[in-house]
Parts: sequence; C-alpha cells; structure tokens
Amino acid sequence: MVPMTEMSEESLRALEPEDAKARLRAAIRRERLHRSERRRLEAAAALRDHVLALPAVKAAACVSVYASRPHEPGTSPLIEALHHRGVRVLVPLLGDGLQRGWGEYRGIDDLIERAPGRPPEPSGAFLPSSALADAQVIVVPALGVDTSGTRLGQGGGWYDRALADARTDALVVALTFSNEVHDAATGPLPRERHDVGVDLVITPDGGLALPA
Repeated sequence: MVPMTEMSEESLRALEPEDAKARLRAAIRRERLHRSERRRLEAAAALRDHVLALPAVKAAACVSVYASRPHEPGTSPLIEALHHRGVRVLVPLLGDGLQRGWGEYRGIDDLIERAPGRPPEPSGAFLPSSALADAQVIVVPALGVDTSGTRLGQGGGWYDRALADARTDALVVALTFSNEVHDAATGPLPRERHDVGVDLVITPDGGLALPA
C-alpha cells in the first residue's frame, strides 16, 4: 500500500471530491504511461492467475470482465483463460446511443475497437444491462482502490450505474497495479454518494479482501 500519488492527503481533502478525483486520475494515468510493454504483459499474466485461483471464479458459470485498453491492468489473458474453461464471459458493449449493455466473448479474435479511445468490444449481439445479473463474479477496472473498498474509476460512472443490475451475491473484483492500493486509514480515496465499492482488489502481487 502506498500514499497518494504526487499529492498529499491534506491537499486532496481540501478539494471537492470531484476535483480530487480528477487530479488523482490525471496523476495515475501519467504514471501508468511509464510501464513498459514487458511489465504490462507480466502484470496481465499475474492478474489472470490470481483471479482464476479465486474460489468464486472456479465455481462460476458466468463472469463479467472489462476489456482492457493500453496501459490499464490487462485482461486479455484472463478473458481467454475463462473462455477456454467454458465460462460464459460478458464484456461491456455499447448499443445505439451509447446504451449500456454487454456482449458475450466468442474467441481471441472477437474483440474489436469500434471507435478510437473506446475499449475493445465483442462483435456479437447486444445484450441489455440486465444481463449482468447472470454473472457470479464481476471484474471491474480501477485507477485506484483503498482498503475501505472505495474504487476510483475512469470518471464516467459507467460501472457505478452498471452494478445496479448485479446480483446481490456477486463478487465485485477490481484490478489495479500494486502501487495503486491506498490505505484508507491514512490516505482514503475521495468517495461520493453514487460510488459503488468493491469486495476485493487484485494486483499482480495478489489479492486483498475489502469491506465494500
């Protein structure tokens, strides 16, 4: 666990939560740019192994996993491994008018970039947001997580809204790099009323259960 990137706890607390989040996002994104391709591939493989070892994942028939963009904690090895296990994998998919939904992963060549800057998406049929209720485990992206379960997302609120459709017993797992886990006792992440916490954070070094 590490202190806040480039900013003190005091300076962040002096800001409104929205402004503090914006500064943290910018700092973390800059830091992520410095990871080499080799380190990112190694991290993705380690994340895959840690997630696959979870009892909830071993027992799951359906898992939702975000499709990672460059410099995010990589999920391609995890998605492919789940698919080979025969697990139904749901990946975020935007419908008409950026309608929030899901698509089923069909194979290694299935994910395509439909627009610059957007995550890769499945090529198949659009499933409504309610399809997330099929997933026993939901793997979400994060720019940071603290030990109280607060997740710092990308800023659009996509997963905060999506998780309203999750089953109540679903395990929500955030993936971050190891230096993006914060001690809530000394450097809590800013949290707003609409923010949805996570149950577990996994880094390339392992996992930590959280009181979401």
